[in-house]
Amino acid sequence: MQEKLIITNPENLERTKKAIAKSGAEKLHILSDFDRTLIKAFVNRESVPSLISVLYNQNHLTPDYGPKAQELHKKYHVIEVDPKVPKTEKKKAMLEWWTLHFDLLIKSGLNKKDLEKVVNSEKIKFREGFSEFADFLKKRNIPLIIISSSGLGTDPIAMCLEREKKLYDNIHIISNVFKWNKNGKAVSIKQPIIYGMNKDETIIQNYPEVFSEIKNRKNIILLGDNLDDVGMAQGFDYDNLIKIGFLNDKIKENLEYYKKTFDVLILNDGSLEFVNILLKDLIKNT
Repeated sequence: MQEKLIITNPENLERTKKAIAKSGAEKLHILSDFDRTLIKAFVNRESVPSLISVLYNQNHLTPDYGPKAQELHKKYHVIEVDPKVPKTEKKKAMLEWWTLHFDLLIKSGLNKKDLEKVVNSEKIKFREGFSEFADFLKKRNIPLIIISSSGLGTDPIAMCLEREKKLYDNIHIISNVFKWNKNGKAVSIKQPIIYGMNKDETIIQNYPEVFSEIKNRKNIILLGDNLDDVGMAQGFDYDNLIKIGFLNDKIKENLEYYKKTFDVLILNDGSLEFVNILLKDLIKNT
């Protein structure tokens, strides 16, 4: 088993920690991805790529939905995770993927009841330490902004948090939004579509209530599992930033790319223990 934690530049991390600690809790906010970041990437040694993967693997919709969704995943996921693909090419492919998938979901009769089945699946588990993480932020009124390109949108993320009794008022979810009819059936998706490469902090400015909470909180801890997740901090006038990456698998192939991108790497689908220790180090007096 490889080591589970890598700090790419210990001296720089310590400098940043000291700068954040001086400002206190009132100047800090957390940016986080959801799939494979707050929730585990593997459950019982089986890969769980996303909430939507549970939907198509368990065949909750029309008989042809699962195979068609997996065809799209097979075609586009290799582009998504390949660090050698140029950014412009990758961005075009990701938008194309999500557009096709949302159209497929709606045509396949996606219903809110399907989301409940996904959320209640044994495949969806938060990382160890999440409860402590959420409670710490709640107690100190530190905003947690979840920015997700989830193919199932905001609703199941909120439902997952509610299931754990952690849907606190300091947590804000920015993701894709379905429009539902009176029978709970998806009829359209709100534009613009949020996908992995456009979920930066400039999106938050379209959410005035969220933006007003964090615009003066110039210190950020960022959590993500994808190289493009660091884009969540772009467009925001921050003072200090700590980027924590979850490199869940294919470690040998991707390690050097992740080391160049993140300040801290948590390997092998590890827990939130380091994040919780970090928060306690930064916010000692509240």
